[in-house]
Amino acid sequence: MSEDTSPSTELKNSLQHANSSYLRSAQHQPVQWHAWGQDAFDRAQAEDKPILLDIGAVWCHWCHVMDRESYEDPELATIINDHYIAVKVDRDERPDVDARYQAAVSAISGQGGWPLTAFLTPDGRPYFGGTYFPREDRYGRPGFGRVLLTIAQVWKDRRDEALESASSVMAAIEHNESFSGRGTGQLTLALVDKVAGSVLAKFDSRNGGFGSQPKFPHPAALDLLLEIAMSRDNDDARQAFLVTLEKMAKGGVYDHLAGGFHRYSVDERWVVPHFEKMLYDNTELLRNYVHGFQSFVREDFRQTALEIVGWLDSTMTDRERGGFYASQDADIDLDDDGDYFTWTLDEARTALDADELAVAAAWFDIGDLGDMHHNPAKNVLYIKLTLEQVAKQTGKIEAEVEKLIASAKDKLLAARKLRPTPFIDRTLYTAWNAMAVTAYLEAARVLRLDAARDFALLTLRRLLAEAWDENAELAHVIAYPDGAPAERIAGTLDDYAFTIHACIDGWFASGSMEFYHAAIKLADAMIERFYDQTGGAFYDAAPPKKGTVPLGALIARRKPLQDAPTPAGNSTAASALLRLESLSGKEQYRDVAEDTLTSFAGIVEHFGLYAGSYGLALERLLLDPFEVVVVGSGSDAALLEAMAVARYAVNKTVTRIGPWRLTPDGIPDALAEMLLNVPAPENASVWAMVCRGRTCLPAITDPEELLKVLSEDRVRETRP
Repeated sequence: MSEDTSPSTELKNSLQHANSSYLRSAQHQPVQWHAWGQDAFDRAQAEDKPILLDIGAVWCHWCHVMDRESYEDPELATIINDHYIAVKVDRDERPDVDARYQAAVSAISGQGGWPLTAFLTPDGRPYFGGTYFPREDRYGRPGFGRVLLTIAQVWKDRRDEALESASSVMAAIEHNESFSGRGTGQLTLALVDKVAGSVLAKFDSRNGGFGSQPKFPHPAALDLLLEIAMSRDNDDARQAFLVTLEKMAKGGVYDHLAGGFHRYSVDERWVVPHFEKMLYDNTELLRNYVHGFQSFVREDFRQTALEIVGWLDSTMTDRERGGFYASQDADIDLDDDGDYFTWTLDEARTALDADELAVAAAWFDIGDLGDMHHNPAKNVLYIKLTLEQVAKQTGKIEAEVEKLIASAKDKLLAARKLRPTPFIDRTLYTAWNAMAVTAYLEAARVLRLDAARDFALLTLRRLLAEAWDENAELAHVIAYPDGAPAERIAGTLDDYAFTIHACIDGWFASGSMEFYHAAIKLADAMIERFYDQTGGAFYDAAPPKKGTVPLGALIARRKPLQDAPTPAGNSTAASALLRLESLSGKEQYRDVAEDTLTSFAGIVEHFGLYAGSYGLALERLLLDPFEVVVVGSGSDAALLEAMAVARYAVNKTVTRIGPWRLTPDGIPDALAEMLLNVPAPENASVWAMVCRGRTCLPAITDPEELLKVLSEDRVRETRP
């Protein structure tokens, strides 16, 4: 989808001055849009008009459908301009606004999603709303024109009803978004097991994943199952993790030509996806496949991880300056539904020779009748058969089939690159870039990818240089596309929490104390800005500055617990503080983390599939830190490090330190206290130390001995 989806005209609305790709795509619409801000609210109150709020995203197919059907229609635009003040919001740019109005519309209609369409009082309180409204009555939904006139009439003639509805909706937002379970639950491993058990109860053993259609990947829940599998030797959790990763990577939800995952599958078999590709999905799924390879040494998991990195490198990154782009659209225009990614049999025949076509058609299930409703000839590429089955069906040996599949993929990808490419939003969001840094550094360590490590560190340095003002705040956006000057949007809890993780991972990857010191400063700022000293846990947004009143539903304070779709801010913050406490020795960080997790202990088991990050944070809290420090350089040190990295464990850290850094100023405080008091083994330039909690074993120089110790030491005990 291009940024400007409507015909060019002389007339532009105020969105021509916006930075957001989504907002700029509406600058030629006849609706007199405003960006979210004080001006729009002042005008609504001055003219005594309700606000029509549209929240969407540049990657959202149905957002663009509603744009074309309704907001580009001059007749509907006249109704909107006469009766409303219209405000358009990019949900990626303003997740704080989106979260509150999603809760509001869910309270009103029973469901949320994008596009989100809400009708607000002039001061921003919602009194009616829904998601997509068609231009005319259909899909069991009222036509948008009728809705616009009816809701405008309600404001004029039945204002008391509108205000009463707005008050009840705001009360619902404040209740739903202020989770509290303090005093009604205990922090135990049994609570983690309850959350994991709830996830397993939804596991689809036939197709992988959880629940039925539509299917989302739930990366945090997958990592929690892996943690339970490895720490408790839980076979059900192991199978759910393995089967889900296998099925997703074979499905059409995975891009078999370029790598990377689409956002979700509309069917339970992972075959037909919504084709947009999000940065955050791919960074978290990259971690899943890296952790899978780390634990089970599965070559297919390694290959999927490498292909995700390859797609991100080639399509979604600023190679020169560092930075990861936000998303890639599903479509070129509204008449297409994933056509860039799908194939007719004739299109495949044009790109391939006869042998390649025979094998590719069997391997990817390409036939005359495909999978797409809008064009039944279009096939989603997915792997239906095994290599052995394709060899038998085509009468070829497996080695030849493998070669033909590889050459067919290369040719299909080359042919696909000649098609118009779906729009890429080159906005660099802070939290998502921090997530990408962490994922790349984990992949770099496990898969030995020096280039990925270097690019991640380049990105992290750019993030800290451009988004972090140590004397003020962390911004939500690092940079907009095309060098547009960024209006500084205050960072959310997610931005701080994920950046702390990225800085800690940056220190582990580089040994550079700049990242450790940045993590400390960010953690202190996060606690100061977001932590509720009285009620416990973190708010998702900082309180308003003195003398200001938040706009609209932003007045509602929110403490995020649910993974939807990225890991929840409170769980992520707690994990970050626990990691930092083990490096710094600052008990305050552990106290805040424990208090945060306690705040939700009484209710979290009801969130099951959406509480994976909470379960991982609680594991980290209750289990002793499991630290492996490799001292030395060269191939011998690399071998010890590789042994130490094997097998995923949420509470395990592996640090590799050059001997020249063994000074009080060269390593974090707690690590210095531990390492500098332990003598190096005689006649050894490379060695490893394994510590559980405050107890350390004698130095180890033999890689096999290290692997044995690590395997034996996987038995779990809770911290006192």
